[in-house]
Amino acid sequence: MPKQNAGPRSWIAGTSISTVLFLVAGCAGETGDLASGQGAVQADATRPREAATQAPPAVAVQDGTTIVTTAQRKNAGSVQAEAQVAPPASIAMAAPPPPPPPPPPPPPPPPYSSRLLVPPVQVATDPGREQYEGKEVSPVHLAREEPVSTFSVDVDTGAYANARRFLTQGQLPPARAVRTEEMINYFRYDYARPESREVPFSVTTDLALTPWNPATRLLRVGLRGYDLPREGRPPANLVFLVDVSGSMNAPDKLPLLKSALAGLAGELGKQDKVSIVVYAGAAGLVLEPTNDTRKIRDALDRLQAGGSTAGAAGLQLAYNIARDNFIEGGVNRILIGTDGDFNVGVTNRDDLIAMIEKERDNGITLTTLGFGQGNYNEALMEQIADHGNGNYAYIDSALEAKKVLGEQMSSTLFTIAQDVKIQVEFNPTQVSQYRLLGYENRALREQDFDNDKVDAGDIGAGHQVTAIYEIVPAGAKGWIAPRRYDDPLPAAARQSGELAFVKLRYKLPGGKISKLIERPVPARLMAAAARPRGDFAFAAAVAAFGQSLRGDDLLGGFTPAQIRQLAGAQDDYWRQEFVKLVDVADSLGGNSREGG
Repeated sequence: MPKQNAGPRSWIAGTSISTVLFLVAGCAGETGDLASGQGAVQADATRPREAATQAPPAVAVQDGTTIVTTAQRKNAGSVQAEAQVAPPASIAMAAPPPPPPPPPPPPPPPPYSSRLLVPPVQVATDPGREQYEGKEVSPVHLAREEPVSTFSVDVDTGAYANARRFLTQGQLPPARAVRTEEMINYFRYDYARPESREVPFSVTTDLALTPWNPATRLLRVGLRGYDLPREGRPPANLVFLVDVSGSMNAPDKLPLLKSALAGLAGELGKQDKVSIVVYAGAAGLVLEPTNDTRKIRDALDRLQAGGSTAGAAGLQLAYNIARDNFIEGGVNRILIGTDGDFNVGVTNRDDLIAMIEKERDNGITLTTLGFGQGNYNEALMEQIADHGNGNYAYIDSALEAKKVLGEQMSSTLFTIAQDVKIQVEFNPTQVSQYRLLGYENRALREQDFDNDKVDAGDIGAGHQVTAIYEIVPAGAKGWIAPRRYDDPLPAAARQSGELAFVKLRYKLPGGKISKLIERPVPARLMAAAARPRGDFAFAAAVAAFGQSLRGDDLLGGFTPAQIRQLAGAQDDYWRQEFVKLVDVADSLGGNSREGG
């Protein structure tokens, strides 16, 4: 089993999302200097009650820590000065008024479902301005007509974190924002380790009964990449491209981005170097290449948001810096942190993609880190990362930043295989129909598999990729009714003892010629299929949840309670969180809304 995570550890300091400031005006006309604040409390005790109760000292509360403000210190000095002047003896002091009656007790909180384990935040997102792209949900194919399924791998995880953001705010995500494969691949599974770096993958296949449809089966194809030890990592030339436009002026945007990149800087080695480029109305270089962690963090700390967004200009400058510091045989990557709100300058998406693909072919890859809400352009963030042979992650918290840029830094930054494609050929005598759960926007043509000029996704060190097919055994009732004039099956298919044949193509970093891995799936697995257990059961639960959020009719009446039961009890922090999110979705009504 993979190493379980008992819970998140502190990684980024000072990443509190909000600071609550309580300011209460002092007495009119009070004066005093900053130094006279000492002893104010003692002096205040000698004042007449009406003076002492005029205004409490102003305080700032941040993360439970009381901070004395400048206004408080000045007013405290005034109080002390006035308290030192005794009232004349001839003036009788009035008796203090009786204390006011205690306030009535607050009403009891409204009842709520005990299953709502993730409390929604108070401010909800308006997704109307957010941009998403969606494809048809898991189309069904007849194995007689289309026996071959070909797709590019996907190691992105942003869709899961983004859906989590909606759910923890008490909303269901837009259906177009949900990509089932990114939800499945957010988690790690117990796949065998690769035997050597020369063959950087292990390939696992298994079959189980479909929990939501007794007439079908689930075929899982799992890849696990080679784990790159720290001492074996190549040197890295990284350019942090930071959006400092006005749209980033929110606690969950630029402040979180700065903290995330500062944490990543602490994970780098002496052979690595970092440059920082910013863009708003114009683009500029704020830090020359360096491996000095303190300089990197100081430069990040000075960044402030303001102005409109000229993302294309910033990206061009970042590529120029990356080219000037290019490391042969190393990692040359741009990490862009933004909400994707490119609204000034060259904004044509085709021009952006053409520039990104040109630089990708020259060895400079692109990773996108998405932040914020309201105007979030997720469609652009995912697309440019795909064309840049990088990965896309959505950072909704300091914990997610730690996961992506800390625990999984090697997977995020260091590529072990390029242009990775998967092709599955189904035997029509064993499988009559099939559908791939997710990967709708990663589909390739059959002939693209053997064409080394066709780009596909890259895999980083230790990355895992999981693909789940729902298949209909031959002779069972499927989603498409039998046809009257179906052609007879060829003899070769009838005589084969295989259910399917899995092929994997990849290139080693910098390579031009692809390598091939092949695995048959024995037909005997069909008869031996049982309910999924362990890792397979959890992966199936995540797949079911993704389909539920997408509103997939082929999921049938499979309920959130059944998804939760299928996931089972978990020790890992992230898996426990998943079960809680299923409960939240259940309380909100289950299926996501259209839109985005």
